[in-house]
Amino acid sequence: MLQKKRVKLVLTGLLVAATCVGLLVQAKGPVATDAPGTMSVAELPVQGAQTYSLIRQGGPFPNEKDGVVFGNRERLLPGERRGYYREYTVSTPGVDHRGTRRIVCGGKPKTPDACYYTADHYASFRRIEP
Repeated sequence: MLQKKRVKLVLTGLLVAATCVGLLVQAKGPVATDAPGTMSVAELPVQGAQTYSLIRQGGPFPNEKDGVVFGNRERLLPGERRGYYREYTVSTPGVDHRGTRRIVCGGKPKTPDACYYTADHYASFRRIEP
């Protein structure tokens, strides 16, 4: 009987310890561990290529939110200071709202250091290689 109590006590202690360790190392959200995949401008949807061209020209952009700061809260893009990334809408035919497609660029507006395409509203990105 005493042996069973000891085993139960040890198992309970291990369970509590494992739970505490899990809470201590729990991440606050996804962290970019690998660089996003790449794609060429030619691989973008037609509307994405049009948006990319407008970005390189400095606009004008069809959506009022185009060019706003992208906060990278998902932390899937390389870490940079706030204000480094800006987002632009890639229109989706047949949709009467902004949809889920975006291009996010970092650096100077007309000559960005890097641009990324997302078709799933920031759940994944691919770096656009000019």
